[in-house]
Amino acid sequence: MIDQLRALAVFAKVVELGSFRAAAKALSVSPSVVSHHVSELERHLSLPLLYRSTRRLALTPDGEKLVGAAREMVDAAERGLDGVSGRSETPTGALRLTVPAFLAGTAFSRDLAAFAAAHPQVALTVSFSELTRDLLRDGFDMAIRMGRLDDSTHKTRKLADMGRLLVASPRYVAARAPLVTPRGLASWDLVQLSSRPAEVTVQAPGKKAQTVAITPRIAVDSAAAVRELVIAGAGVATLPEVTVRDDLVAGRLVGVLAGWQPASVGVYAVWPGNAQRPGLTMRFIEFISTPMATLFESVQPAAPRHRR
Repeated sequence: MIDQLRALAVFAKVVELGSFRAAAKALSVSPSVVSHHVSELERHLSLPLLYRSTRRLALTPDGEKLVGAAREMVDAAERGLDGVSGRSETPTGALRLTVPAFLAGTAFSRDLAAFAAAHPQVALTVSFSELTRDLLRDGFDMAIRMGRLDDSTHKTRKLADMGRLLVASPRYVAARAPLVTPRGLASWDLVQLSSRPAEVTVQAPGKKAQTVAITPRIAVDSAAAVRELVIAGAGVATLPEVTVRDDLVAGRLVGVLAGWQPASVGVYAVWPGNAQRPGLTMRFIEFISTPMATLFESVQPAAPRHRR
């Protein structure tokens, strides 16, 4: 019976993720082990459950009937386990997170270390990436995301508001005429994060937001590289305030276009409604809520200086 229950759980994961390889990755086993469990389940039932081809998997009519029960079984078991581990003084399990890459260079990494130290029986896997990862397909338990959230099927919790600044190096700013309106940015050089539009949107108190299209001087796929290029004088960029605080204090960067600022964006914890480890996920969210709010507290940018 235990082998059959294990096979049902593997079958449910294959259907959820759409392939033997993805299921194997999520379950930390080889694809051959996943295939073996599904084949054994089909042999036990004397029924085919999946149509297999080189491109995709599809459920047979009998597979359609079985998958709902398999999912209910797995969900019930995980809710029970997580209910115990989530309330335990020493929770156990694995937690997979995906977060924006720029957070790796902030106090967030120390918060991860603090969580790991406080929960020694919880294994953390964290993907720092500029890409928006698919939680279900890629097997993540939770994401930290910035800005507008598109997927309403997931649960969310707002953690903070992230200020952003339009910045450039003092040398770059001093070599140009002072900016009077946002339109003047059109003749400046943009250092673009390639996953974002080639434009700058700013707003001032009591005025409508203005979006200015700028031809990218350099486009890269790393926010850390954007910052370094701007410090080197390659152009102007909108960057998270938390990543440039030290640069503003040290004078490596200055704020551009006094009185106008990029709008702040929300910082959210996002997790599937049918989270595999809801107890651990919520424990982690509670742990980082206050540190995240502190991390994104605003500071004032240094004013730009121009040559006379």
